[in-house]
Amino acid sequence: MATAVQTVERENYLNANYGIKSWLLTTDHKRIAMLYLISITAMFWIGGFFAMMIRLELLTPAGDLVSSDTYNKLFTMHGIVMVFFFLIPSVPAVLGNFLIPLMVGAKDLAFPRVNLLSWYLYMAGGITALTAMVMGGVDTGWTFYTPFSTTYSNTHVIGAAVGIFIAGFSSILTGLNFIITIHRMRAPGMTWRRLPLFCWSNYAAALIMVLGTPVIAITLLLVAFERAFHIGVFNPQLGGDPLLFQHLFWFYSHPAVYIMILPGMGVISEIVTCFSRKRVFGYEFVALASIAIAVLGFLVWAHHMFVAGISVYAALVFSLLSYLVAIPSAVKVFNWTATMYKGSIRYNTPMLYAFGFIGLFTVGGLTGVFLASLGIDVHVTDTYFVVAHFHYVMVGGMVMAYMAGLHFWWPKMSGRMYPEGWAKLSALLVFVGFNTTFFPQFILGYMGSPRRYHAYPPEFQVLNVLSTAGSSILAVGYVLPMIYFLWSLRYGEPAPPNPWNAVGLEWMTSSPPPTHNFDETPVVTWEAYDYENQPQEEVTIGH
Repeated sequence: MATAVQTVERENYLNANYGIKSWLLTTDHKRIAMLYLISITAMFWIGGFFAMMIRLELLTPAGDLVSSDTYNKLFTMHGIVMVFFFLIPSVPAVLGNFLIPLMVGAKDLAFPRVNLLSWYLYMAGGITALTAMVMGGVDTGWTFYTPFSTTYSNTHVIGAAVGIFIAGFSSILTGLNFIITIHRMRAPGMTWRRLPLFCWSNYAAALIMVLGTPVIAITLLLVAFERAFHIGVFNPQLGGDPLLFQHLFWFYSHPAVYIMILPGMGVISEIVTCFSRKRVFGYEFVALASIAIAVLGFLVWAHHMFVAGISVYAALVFSLLSYLVAIPSAVKVFNWTATMYKGSIRYNTPMLYAFGFIGLFTVGGLTGVFLASLGIDVHVTDTYFVVAHFHYVMVGGMVMAYMAGLHFWWPKMSGRMYPEGWAKLSALLVFVGFNTTFFPQFILGYMGSPRRYHAYPPEFQVLNVLSTAGSSILAVGYVLPMIYFLWSLRYGEPAPPNPWNAVGLEWMTSSPPPTHNFDETPVVTWEAYDYENQPQEEVTIGH
């Protein structure tokens, strides 16, 4: 009788803690991070499908797979899904949600219910935007340039704009949660100079989320209002100014690049120091560089408008500021390199992705300096050179960092190890596939091939075929991690609390961590990344 009662009690406990309802109503930051992981991964594959269709269309010079209107919808929906529903939220919403309370020694984020609300807003925004796509799509490009988006396009612009507007509140709430948690909930002894660089990077990105996201939200809402009610904000026929839209859009959307890349830089800082077994070189400079990037990022938006009719004096000022924003990014790259110098480097999968990030982001950053130059920018604006530059920063940079972070913290998140051999293969395929896909596009752009055209001159076919072939390799590289991560949940060996012999509070609790994170509030008495005073252990991974 007692055994039967115990069995019923156990089933009730499991249903209460592991049922769907418990997940949908959870306020545990770790579970919310996993909900984000599932939904953001779904968005990644939806956006990837649109990219696949684009590359298949570009295999041949003639537009013979889809019509020009359908092609316009494909690249628009690819951009909307990838930028607003994958790139911007991925590292903060998944890794930031999971790790920031653990890293600062807190039991949860400052506002757990607000954290859950942010996920529901993200889902509501995503479903709204996808509904617009299912009902016929959008053909304006992900930038929604006016007056085309407000007057001439016959597609579902309002639905997509409203979806992004709703998702913007998710970013704002997440940013507020991060800022307050880092300010007010750090463990005793966790001073600003001992704060992990991942937290510094997410703190800087959160400032941009809170200050910049309202601008894009209101801008797209004005597009919807002008389209629905014909009020003259951006349409010159109604007394509006289309350049005003570009100023408002890029005032957010260039800093949004740093919402995407700053948390990724934090991931790379954690990984480089761990697998080099050395303290980060110039910790204070790397931390302050994150804040500098966030501040300067708000001052360079008009370099997207050098050919839009702004004055030459304004263009010169924004060109100079665009050069300046490269400095704190370069500080990080040089400091990562100095950290690795004479370090005891281990070539585990997270470190391979970190190497890929540093190389690809450096190419993206250097070509960004080209685009900050007025003479070169006028020549390559709206060509594939810009497409290649953007993807080297966003995919070569942010996505590589996201993959590095998932591989680094997957044992902590899931409590299971993944097969190291397959993971290293995926890192190699992603690196080779990415360069094969996007480096030819620099050449295409310099030769004058315009972006967003579904037909092109035959002399550009070889480079386009090479790019499409590379995208196939890249796709395999992305499919592999999904397979072996899912495999590891059932068959992977149990992960120890600290499989990498890393420093940091998140490694001082079980894998996965308990609901309350720590049995006792930790007290921090050591400096950040104190690997020199940590005993060197031989860590064996790859079961």
